[in-house]
Amino acid sequence: MKILLVDDDKTLVKGIVRSFRGIGHEVVACYEGTTVLDTIENERPDLVLLDIMLPGRDGLTVLREIRERFPGLPVIMLTARSEDIDIVVGLEMGADDYVSKPFSVRELEARIKAVSRRTSMNSVPRSQIRRGDILIDLNQKRIWKSKMEISLTPKEFDLLATFFRQPGMVFTRDKLLEIVWGYDFLGSSRAVDIQISRLREKIEDDPAKPRLILTKRGVGYYCE
Repeated sequence: MKILLVDDDKTLVKGIVRSFRGIGHEVVACYEGTTVLDTIENERPDLVLLDIMLPGRDGLTVLREIRERFPGLPVIMLTARSEDIDIVVGLEMGADDYVSKPFSVRELEARIKAVSRRTSMNSVPRSQIRRGDILIDLNQKRIWKSKMEISLTPKEFDLLATFFRQPGMVFTRDKLLEIVWGYDFLGSSRAVDIQISRLREKIEDDPAKPRLILTKRGVGYYCE
């Protein structure tokens, strides 16, 4: 299992990394909250151990962001606080479990195994994805903006679904043609620009200043 450990206590991190690698886990470490989402995007961990008290961005804020970007990723909170309110808030925000410091490696390993079993048993294909005020249902092929349903053409929907499935990923025009139009498409990549423009007209508050589907100059498009 690949585990992302987020904690600013370098002595604790070093000990967990050494112990977990000894029992077969791969451990990636973060020491502050602002880099967690990028690390998840790059490393694709199976589970996150997330301390509540972090520099840069606190653990509960990071947890909320993880649940928005990676809703199916298991998260176990680590806390040195004694107040029950932190535990309650974390669980209500979507944490899968918590461990209070100090803890033993055996206890932490047992919690990880329990969460892994539970999430694997309960996992189902995720059909709905939310980005900002946009909600998309992949199974029903429907989309809502601020709870108002929007009508999209099949190509517009497929484009939006492609972006929503991989936020932050920059897609070239050729890659979008391959994914949405198919290998046998004989038209120009200009078709992508036209569809993106039409899609922005329907989902952006100000299509001239898009905030959802962005352009990476000289490369392609991506979803924030």
